[in-house]
Amino acid sequence: MGSTPRSIRFDEQVLAQLDRYVREHPGSSISSVANMFIDESLRAHEHPGIVFRPGPTGRRAGLAAGPDVWEVIAALHAIKAESPDLAGDELTQALAVSTGLHHRAIVIALRYYAAYPEEVDERIAANQAVAEQEERLWQAEQVILRRRVA
Repeated sequence: MGSTPRSIRFDEQVLAQLDRYVREHPGSSISSVANMFIDESLRAHEHPGIVFRPGPTGRRAGLAAGPDVWEVIAALHAIKAESPDLAGDELTQALAVSTGLHHRAIVIALRYYAAYPEEVDERIAANQAVAEQEERLWQAEQVILRRRVA
């Protein structure tokens, strides 16, 4: 998707905060950061209860008082894989039991996922890839630790 130039005026305090953020995040620009924060703000407005968090793999959508959306949806996928006959209220109830989340929080995560499935699925896949790599490294460490010196 391309970008369209727009002229926008920022209050001096907002511009100072924006400049500071860009300085603290090498590789970013005022345009990219402003675009990111405006996009996130519009998404949060569209989906009350969603916030955006920084992290080692980038910013991600999360529940304001709970886990990241991808974690909730990964748990949903796991429950569906284990109990494919569950659907509707039974499925959301099983998810509530599994995650400890209130029904309303689950609905917020599901609605966000319905609007942005590619984003959430990419985060789930990236987490799975890291988990698999960490498992391989751990197994290799165990082999090294069991090796006997001749």
